[in-house]
Parts: sequence; C-alpha cells; structure tokens
Amino acid sequence: MRRPRLTHLLALLTAAMLVGAPAGAKSPAPAGAPLQPEAASGRQAKPGWSSRKFAVAAAHPLAVDAGYRVLKEGGSAIDAAVAVQMVLTLVEPQSSGIGGGAFLLHHDGKITEAYDGRETAPSAVDEQLFLDDQGKPLSFQAAVHSGRSVGTPGVLRLLELAHRQHGQLPWARLFEPAIALAEQGFAVSPRLHALLAETPELRRDPVAAAHYYDAQGRPWPVGHMLSNPELAAVLRRIAAEGSAAFYGGEVAEAIVRKVREHPIHPGRLSLEDLTEYEATVRPPLCFVYSARPLNPPQAKTRARMRDVRICGMPPPSSGTLAVGQILGLLAHTPAAKLPPQRSPQGLRPGPHWLHLYAEAARLAFADRALYVADPDYVPPPGPSWMSLLDDDYIAQRAKLIQSGPHGKRVPEAPAGVPAGVQQSRAPMPEQPEYGTSHISIVDSQGRALAMTSSIEAAWGARLMVNRGVGLSGGFLLNNQLTDFSFVPRSESGAPIANRVEPRKRPRSSMTPLLVFERPRGEFLLSGGSPGGAYIIHYTGKLLYSTLHWGLDVQQAINLPNIASFGGPVLLEEGGFPPATLRALRQRGHVVREQPLTSGLQAIQVRGKGLYGGADPRREGVVRGD
Repeated sequence: MRRPRLTHLLALLTAAMLVGAPAGAKSPAPAGAPLQPEAASGRQAKPGWSSRKFAVAAAHPLAVDAGYRVLKEGGSAIDAAVAVQMVLTLVEPQSSGIGGGAFLLHHDGKITEAYDGRETAPSAVDEQLFLDDQGKPLSFQAAVHSGRSVGTPGVLRLLELAHRQHGQLPWARLFEPAIALAEQGFAVSPRLHALLAETPELRRDPVAAAHYYDAQGRPWPVGHMLSNPELAAVLRRIAAEGSAAFYGGEVAEAIVRKVREHPIHPGRLSLEDLTEYEATVRPPLCFVYSARPLNPPQAKTRARMRDVRICGMPPPSSGTLAVGQILGLLAHTPAAKLPPQRSPQGLRPGPHWLHLYAEAARLAFADRALYVADPDYVPPPGPSWMSLLDDDYIAQRAKLIQSGPHGKRVPEAPAGVPAGVQQSRAPMPEQPEYGTSHISIVDSQGRALAMTSSIEAAWGARLMVNRGVGLSGGFLLNNQLTDFSFVPRSESGAPIANRVEPRKRPRSSMTPLLVFERPRGEFLLSGGSPGGAYIIHYTGKLLYSTLHWGLDVQQAINLPNIASFGGPVLLEEGGFPPATLRALRQRGHVVREQPLTSGLQAIQVRGKGLYGGADPRREGVVRGD
C-alpha cells in the first residue's frame, strides 16, 4: 500500500514543480520549412545534473523517476528504458507510446547494436495509399487524422527483444511504475494542458474526448489528477504475458477495429500485420569524426584534433547520415575556426558560421530526399550507405559552399552522385514530418543507450484505442505512414525511394546517437531529441558545440536552435541579435525567426562521473546517483 501513496505524492510534487510554464501557440511554418511536431509551452531553466554511478534522462519527471528506481534496484539500462517508456505512454501521450515505434542504440561496454522498432505499412497497402480518387495527394491533415496513417506499432517488440538480450530485472517488474500511476492518477502538467487546448481535432475521437476533456469539452486543468484504468489493464496483461498480449487477442482486435472503422479514411491494418511484426537488430551506422576544440584563453599551442566515433541508426533513419554529412561538409570550411559569439544572453553562433551550417544542411537534405528509405526495399547509392559519407564525395560536395568571409548562398543545392552510381530515382517532395520523445540512460555497469520513440505527430492519428470493456482511457495510435511520400513517382514516372509499399518502414529523422573516444572506444556521450525533421539540426547542434566549442551538454542544449532544409534559415525566436539576421540576409539567405521547440536529452562522461542535460523548452529532467 505504501507505493501508491508515494506515487500519488510524487505526482502532486511534479505538478507543483511544473506549474508556471506559460502555454504558447503553435507558429505556422514559414514557406519552405516543415511544420513543427509540438507547440512551445514555456521555458524553464535547467541546471544540469552530476552523478557518479548511473543516470537517466527523459522527457517527464515521472518517467525519469521510474527509470531511476529501476537502476537503483540494479536494473540495466534496457530495464530502465522499458519502465521509462511505459510511463511516457501515460504522461506524455502526445509524443510516444505503445501505439508507436522507436529506434534504440545500445552499448554493452564492447558491442554497439541498433534496434529498429519502426512501424511498418500494412501488407494490403500500395503506393496509392495517400492519393484520392482523382490521383491527387490527400491534404496532410486529412491523411494524418485517419486510419490510413496508422502503421503497425513496433516499440513493444523492440523493447521485448532488447530486454531478452540485456535485461536484468523481470519484465513484469518494469511495468509497475506505469501501472501504479495509471491507476492512481498523475497531475496534468502545463505542457500537456497546453497541447490539449490547442488540438481540437482530438475531441473528434469519442474515447480521447471522454478521457482528456471535461463535459464541456475543456481540457483538464493543470494539476488535475488524471487516471487511465484502460491503459493500466492493458499494461498488466503485457507485463504478465509479454508483447503477445498486445499483438494478438482483444488488444490487437481493438487496434484493427479502430483503424478499419475510421468514418472518413479507413486504414488497412490487419491482425496478421500485428502478429507477424518483428523488430530487428541492425549494424549501427558509425563514422569517425575529427574535431578541433577551440583554444582555451591564453593558450600557447594550438589545440590538437580529437578523434571520436559517432554511432547512430542506419536507414530507414536519415538522421545519422544527414548529421554525418553536415559535420563532414563543415570540416571542409573555416567553421572550426569560428568561435561562438558572446553576448549578455550567452553564447550564440555568429553569422559566418550560420551561413556555412545552412549551406551544408541544404546539401545534406538534398541527398536525404533522393536516396534514403527502408534498406530492405531500397539499395544504398554505391556499395553501402557509407558512400554518402565518403571523404572524397564530401570534399567534392563541399566545393558548392561559398565558404569565404563574404560567401553567398548558392541558388541551387542539388543532390550529389557518389562515384559509380547511376541515378534513376526522383527526390521526395517536401512534406511535413513530426514526432517523438528521447531517452538517454547509462547504468552502473557502464551500459549506455539512446532511444528515440514516437507516435509521429502530436497525438498521432488522433485515434485512441479502448477495448470496450467498461474502463475509461486507452492509448493513442501513431500516424507514422505519413512519413512516406504521398506522391509515389515523379511526373516522368521515376520512383521515389520513400514511397509506400507493403510492410515497408517509412523514412525517419529520429537520430539517437552514442559517441565514443578513439582509439580505445570509451563511451563519451548519449543524446537525441524529438522534433521531426528538425531533430537532425538539434542533435547536430549538440554534437558540434560539445566537440568543437567545449560546452557541457546542458550548455549545448541551452544554445539557441537553428535549422535549414533548403529554403529559409530558421533561427529560434529571440535567440539571435538583429545584426546576425541582417548579416545572413546580406549573404542571400531568407531568414525567419520562430519557436524551435527541441527536447534534447543527453548524458556525457565528465571526469570520473556522469553529467546530464535536459532541454529548458520542455519538461525533461535527469536523475542519477
């Protein structure tokens, strides 16, 4: 009986900690820029957290507490990730959950593995999935809010597979924190309240409307104790029976019924798609990067190059490739000689560095649009995906950047062609991409993981599953299939790599990363972020500022965000002085300011211990011993 009371008190304490963050309205995306997954909901200073033995970083204090208790009991990093994700399903339902998918990188001290729990398209779909009767693409919002957008969820199969290989505590034990919170209730946070208030479409689903809103259709207020008996019951079954309780039986039947009975655009998910889904283990995509740290003040000798090994997810993730290309392209410019500018508001990248970064990002995103898709369906350009990170190829691409002190934005940033490649595909047109939550964990045995999980858009497909057994609540389904290209082919008939195909995994920007020292391979850093296509820029900022500018992870996360996708240069609202905007415009860039709501979480080795950082733009924290 003691644990429920403590859980209830912890929920109240968390609400008290989070009250006071003002809600913010979602800003429309400027022309040429993707929409952002979630609106801003205020900013809270985060101190950074030191620990000696272990640490867990995640997007909500209650989820972090669940992971901390598992690590305290001797659980592994994987054990803690299971507990954290189950609580996030409850307390951060707009971002991730058991109705979605995930990518996970795990290092056991010797071997690094990449777990792919990305959703798959139903076996009954074809490349016309998001075209209407006239062969025109559906509007993005119509596609999202439908059964057509729902892919086969993968996160539970991923976690179960990883737990079989690296778990220490019993599977059922890892569900106890989430079950207790779902039964006893947790305090609605300011961020959850703000996102409910600005998502009227969620009220169209009767299950979600009854759960998240009062009788007048108003979102539950901050501090309201929200329980979820239906989710608690589902989690109890999964805890006792494993993932089979989700992928078969009445839970699976309820999922399929919800998707196929959508009143406007029913989907094609089947029971067979669920029962036959498999998570997979892939070799991680790793590359060596040489960073020249800034000289410390009064230094008499130039700082030596520091070699690190950066590991991330291979395709269908595009994140590691894009980040690797951006870093590689910048290495062929004067970027490493350009320190951030100091101001009363803190450190800020200067206009010359921002110009170089934007041009490198444009080139990387051009390659991403042309080449990257599910590797089980689309071969890499050249002998492997590393062709896109080849030194000679990157050096050739870097010649397109005007990198001098007065360099201008080049009019076109086309995709490249690695040596020996004959291109027959068409680039994917720009379309929105959403999603996600990030978890970083290091356990007392030195095992480390980075996991990014998602239901794609905020609130996914706006479909909440309930088995119909008299319990309120449930869980939300993903809209990950909208990460596929709605248009399957170009006007000339050339196929788009990331088009819809049966059982295919859509391209993703999720970029969980692990960084290691070279040559001995010691673990250095785990990090990642939510943010749809913006994830690539958020994680790129984290890496560059820690490796080159010597910032700790909290300082790096605090830096103002930047992004570029081929159109305007996007700068975080209020993050840069007017002179920086003017200087970029003089170089030919269209510059827009807007909220850039990253959710970075990171843990690094510092001295003989660990140091964790959490994004001030969201609710995450870090905890450890």
